[in-house]
Amino acid sequence: MPLIALLDANVLYPAELRSFLMYLAVPGIYRAKWSKDIHEEWMSNLLLNRPDLTRAQLERTRELMDKNAPDALVTGYESLIPSLSLPDEGDRHVLAAAIQAKANVIVTNNLKDFPPEVLQEFEIEARTPDEFVMNLLDLAAEDVYEAAEAHRLSLKNPAKTVAEYLNTLESHGLVRTVAELRLALL
Repeated sequence: MPLIALLDANVLYPAELRSFLMYLAVPGIYRAKWSKDIHEEWMSNLLLNRPDLTRAQLERTRELMDKNAPDALVTGYESLIPSLSLPDEGDRHVLAAAIQAKANVIVTNNLKDFPPEVLQEFEIEARTPDEFVMNLLDLAAEDVYEAAEAHRLSLKNPAKTVAEYLNTLESHGLVRTVAELRLALL
């Protein structure tokens, strides 16, 4: 059974990383999970920082994500939030959604906000996107290579060479992942 991974807002914020994680989820390499609160968080932050984008554009992206990963939207987690304790209280909704989803991992760039001693009670780990994709490479390397190539080929405006594509992923923190992908794709 594939890993169940709750994607935190900070890994959905950058379009290239969000798209890559979707290309890994859609064929079933792992099961992606998120909540309406997580959607709202990444979308609101993106609208603050990118005035060239509209709410309607981001709603379309959200709808496509929910459609292409049909069981990804976690509901019914809200009652868990008050009982949880994390360094940043604003992240309790993320842990609550992970618990409700029976996630194995929270994929986040803020590991400090999800201490192992808190997560272990729920049998959940927090991993950076790079650590997470490296784990997927250990489990299903060929599938990850195929998903990465499909993702690269989907980019049309502008199209990217393999080197450009890998540099983009690397700029989003996928350093070890890109080292592995370079061996397979170049």
